[in-house]
Amino acid sequence: MAKMTIRDIDIKGKKVIMRVDFNVPLDKGLKITDDRRIREAIPSIKYALDNGAKKVILMSHLGRPDGKVVENLRLNPVARKLSDLLKEPVKKLDDCVGGQIKSQIDGAVERVILLENLRFHSEEEKNDASFAQQLASLADIFVNDAFGTAHRAHASTEGITHYLPSVAGFLLEKEIRYLGLSLEKPVKPFVVILGGAKVSDKIAVIDNLLPKAEAIIIGGGMAYTFLKVQGVAIGASKLEVDKLEVARNILENAQRQNVKILLPVDHVITQKIDDVSNVRTVGIDIPEGWIAVDIGPKTIQLFEDALKSVKTVVWNGPLGIFETDAFSKGTKEIANFIANLKGAVSIIGGGDTAAAMAKFNVESKMTHISTGGGASLEYLEGKDLPGIAALKDK
Repeated sequence: MAKMTIRDIDIKGKKVIMRVDFNVPLDKGLKITDDRRIREAIPSIKYALDNGAKKVILMSHLGRPDGKVVENLRLNPVARKLSDLLKEPVKKLDDCVGGQIKSQIDGAVERVILLENLRFHSEEEKNDASFAQQLASLADIFVNDAFGTAHRAHASTEGITHYLPSVAGFLLEKEIRYLGLSLEKPVKPFVVILGGAKVSDKIAVIDNLLPKAEAIIIGGGMAYTFLKVQGVAIGASKLEVDKLEVARNILENAQRQNVKILLPVDHVITQKIDDVSNVRTVGIDIPEGWIAVDIGPKTIQLFEDALKSVKTVVWNGPLGIFETDAFSKGTKEIANFIANLKGAVSIIGGGDTAAAMAKFNVESKMTHISTGGGASLEYLEGKDLPGIAALKDK
């Protein structure tokens, strides 16, 4: 999907309005606890400034204010962090539309302007045409660099494109390149790793990637619905009863297409997820009343053997409750194994998986870590994302 980018359009002397994803986690003292999404937007902002943009106007949402002004969801902490990262002042406005916004932008001595939280207005998520037009009236060119919201047809992602020349920023371009690579022409052998709690979240991904992959590795809570279908005792582990038939069909389809589905062969188990004092490792069958919380050592070895010669790996969803150290070994070992693969393209999608890579300090060793949770999942499902589809084709 070749889309025009900010480098394909003349921005000199123009006002550029850029949709970024500054939906960052804040602690109760309103301190940003992870600034990765802000850092990821810097290359596009700097490019616009270095190439003569008159003003760079940034717009984002933060949290879920549901169309109301929520004081602790204002973007003030983001403006401060952004100013530090850019090493230049950022003017933060108290709204994103309205009579005074245009004059405040025109009168600002600062080159970078940050509008207030878009979702203080219910019209943003409704993709209201008038609201989109008001945003568009602030600038000459629209740049979308917010992959995390590209799967939503909102005023700031899709609506605005009807009123301005619209192109991708560098982060969006990178997401399209790497996720597109895994969908269109993955370098083989191609292996997919899927984890997380629910089969239902990943059905469409499996259906879309099954014909392209040599193997699909399944871990996390979703593995136990597949194991149940195979007659394995799963104890009190996560089970989606209404997805048993779906799991059976996936296993049968994989067999027909000669694609390996690899499931856990041993497990780390506990009787209470919040109790790390009573943890043990068992073989394939899980005793009654026990819950699987991580993959065991034989499974780690099985999964690593399948990944040894891989050239492309896509990973969405952790393989255990990695947030708890006692249940994190499976995710950590596989992360480290992939990080040290020579000549392999590693594409990580989903917020939890990205958080796991950060926890285990392997972010820099992965080829690409997607900034969009739901967006990366929908992209892997093969869906057209409205925020990308609306941009100019090359």
